[in-house]
Amino acid sequence: MTTTRRAALLAAPTLLLGSRLARSQGSGTGAWPTRPVRIVVPYTPGGVSDITARLIAEPMAAAMGVAVPVENRAGADGVIGTEVVARAPADGHTLALVSVGHPVNAAFYRLPYDTMRDFTFISLTTKTPLVLCAARGFGPSTPAELVAHAKARPAGQVTFAGTGGVVRLAPVLFGQRTGIEMTYVPYRGSTQAHPDLIAGRVDIMFDTVPAALPHIQAGTLKALATTGAVRAPQLPDVPTLGETVAGFEASTWGMVMGPANLPRPVLDRLHREITAAVTRPEIVARHRALGAEVVTSNPDETRGFVQAEMEKWGAAARAAGVQPQNAG
Repeated sequence: MTTTRRAALLAAPTLLLGSRLARSQGSGTGAWPTRPVRIVVPYTPGGVSDITARLIAEPMAAAMGVAVPVENRAGADGVIGTEVVARAPADGHTLALVSVGHPVNAAFYRLPYDTMRDFTFISLTTKTPLVLCAARGFGPSTPAELVAHAKARPAGQVTFAGTGGVVRLAPVLFGQRTGIEMTYVPYRGSTQAHPDLIAGRVDIMFDTVPAALPHIQAGTLKALATTGAVRAPQLPDVPTLGETVAGFEASTWGMVMGPANLPRPVLDRLHREITAAVTRPEIVARHRALGAEVVTSNPDETRGFVQAEMEKWGAAARAAGVQPQNAG
């Protein structure tokens, strides 16, 4: 046997193994990503979820070597854009950056997807507490005083402004935990509710810190409590509601997810790149300026968190008599 033929025979198994590895990588794990990784934000531009997506897109793109475009697909409180991701191929090239509306929508709508089963949960990105606020002239100035005020009046006489979702349900949860009953006054958004709240035409509101903070700083609203696990950096002198009502927490938040059954290597890479991006000091600082705190979680923790949120807000919605409607 010639030296050339012997070398060819010895090299054959290595060439075969290399061919198999190449086919394996081309199947969607080792070679990932093979094209742009889009982040669908199922809300209008300008909110915290949209801002987060745009902030993390650039460092993710630099790390992965592909474009990371952000696509706003608003409608039906986030259902339309979320369905796009539920129906996308499970190859890691389509993600969603959603809010607390994802589990809350299960209580409000008959959804075209399953909130838990149809998604792979990757990581939390932010938490933003609510603030329990009222007009400067409203009598109670603490949660305990509010409870006493409500109990001294006919059930339902105290009113709260709500704009849907967790802002609608947080007062219901507060009422459940404290034994008071309040009347819901619906508004399309915070900007529509604030004039009536400031004028005292509605008593209280659980609003996001970024939305209410300018009015609190201007002195036209007062903050009774915030609803995060710890005091809000923007309102360090305002107690958390959990300091009065043990275990109470109600926040809006951001979370990245993909279609169900993402391959584990892809999931691990996405988790690594997302958490590395969102925890960059300049991105943490930008979120803090918006009233949000950066948080991260592993995929198992994220799934457990979403499941707990779904159960908590589902129970509050049932207590409020919410009947699921068709989305759209």
